[in-house]
Amino acid sequence: MEAALGELAVGRDDHVNAPAVVVRPDTVAEAVAALRDDLGLDHCACVTAQEYADRFETIYHLRDYDDPQREASVVVPTTRESPRTESAASAFRTCDWHEREAYDLLGIEYDDHPDLRRILLPETWQGHPLREDFDQDRPQVVTLEAHANPIADDARGGTDSGGGEVGRETMFLNIGPHHPSTHGVLHVETVLDGETVVDVDPDIGYIHRCEEQMCQSGTYRHQIMPYPDRWDWASAGLLNEWAYARAIEDLAEIDVPEYAQVIRTMGAELCRIASHMLAVATYALDVFGEFTAVFQYGIRDREKALGLLEELTGQRMMFNYFRVGGVAWDLPQPREAFFDQVRDELDTLPAAMREYYDLLASNEIFQTRTMGTGVLDAETAKTYGCTGPVARGSGVDYDLRRDDPYGYYDELDWDVVTEPDGDNLARVLCRMQEVEQSARIVRQCVDVLEDWPDDERVVQSNVPRTLKPERDREVYRAVEGAKGELGIYLRSDGTDKPARFKIRSPCFSNLQALPEMAEGEYVPDLVATLGSLDTIMGEVDR
Repeated sequence: MEAALGELAVGRDDHVNAPAVVVRPDTVAEAVAALRDDLGLDHCACVTAQEYADRFETIYHLRDYDDPQREASVVVPTTRESPRTESAASAFRTCDWHEREAYDLLGIEYDDHPDLRRILLPETWQGHPLREDFDQDRPQVVTLEAHANPIADDARGGTDSGGGEVGRETMFLNIGPHHPSTHGVLHVETVLDGETVVDVDPDIGYIHRCEEQMCQSGTYRHQIMPYPDRWDWASAGLLNEWAYARAIEDLAEIDVPEYAQVIRTMGAELCRIASHMLAVATYALDVFGEFTAVFQYGIRDREKALGLLEELTGQRMMFNYFRVGGVAWDLPQPREAFFDQVRDELDTLPAAMREYYDLLASNEIFQTRTMGTGVLDAETAKTYGCTGPVARGSGVDYDLRRDDPYGYYDELDWDVVTEPDGDNLARVLCRMQEVEQSARIVRQCVDVLEDWPDDERVVQSNVPRTLKPERDREVYRAVEGAKGELGIYLRSDGTDKPARFKIRSPCFSNLQALPEMAEGEYVPDLVATLGSLDTIMGEVDR
């Protein structure tokens, strides 16, 4: 790193998961681009901003799409009196939204940023709520502002019947924030030239719930774990819990028993099945109003996975089953009956998946709505930091379960699914095939658990009652969530609560790429493309 950066590097920092280099605020774009080009760190996974007693700091978490275990951090300190630094958006487009969030919540200014304005809070908001000196009792007056057409003066050229040039007026269209096709409380500011989409700006923040700040107020051992279930609430709770568990277990150097790792892996893949089935079911509803067959079939198969998760955890959505160092309890008794129930449900999937392929992939209307629409090429997906089925649908072979192994995944036989076309259909096909791969993983986990010796079924390691990681230890850890890379950045201040807790939402980066997929297409294609991202707004806004 130091060789690649030369004089740009002014110091080193220690992070648990990756080497970190310190650069000056006026050399950020050059430094990040150098690591991208010279070292192949082409994935800006996350951007974290935080406040210290004597400075503000921005951290760019960089990884290699081909080998995510090759990772590094670029640390950019700036003064408290004038928290200003250069933007890295010219090197990675995903930094656009991440830096806007840092500006919104902490007030760090990013020079040369393409669109530095608030992203979660209204423009009229007073102050920056993650700052230590933020006055929470200060009244806020949020005025209703009309949304202006950003390209109102841009006349789209055309010709009349006599061959003379004419101008065409564009129209500003609000989609949402309560439109049924927005998958949550999302506002999409759209500009049309006739029926053609010429400008799209996703407007988020309508369901911002201060999850990061609440986690910073909770203790590592007991009070944080219930929160992750509520980020991506579409049946992905155990995947969310695992993201936090992996981060704190690395930060506090806690081992997890192998038996608990197998249970975690099985539960996580049941969550992935439930999440993908909901995505497929609602997508059919989005693009051709299919309620009677695909939607209800998808909900049926999702319910089967949720039923197994209820047997395992006692809950159907907000599981709170993982614990620091393992899981809350062992498999339900009698074990044989639970194993038989899991196998019986898995046995119904092959025939069900053939039905989905017949009802969707072979449906002429579905093909027309999804084939060749919402195209996202691999390089564009990478520069926006896209992950999960959105990236794999564009041919990006990136899956943290295989590439940065955790849990029991590296002991099992399964495949990473990719599709080359990058369109709406490709993303749906990825999810459907991933359901089949998840079923393979669950079945193998059941076989392993069934043969596990009775006296070696340890579900939790011996974890101290109060966790106080060493002061200024920092870590970024991620898991393969249902929507992509779900990461957590933690910094300890020596107490039993984190000094900084940052959530890297896969939906946040995936949604940012929407304009690349939708502009130049028709309004119905915009709705189909948005649905193909499988966005959960509770995770976007956090």
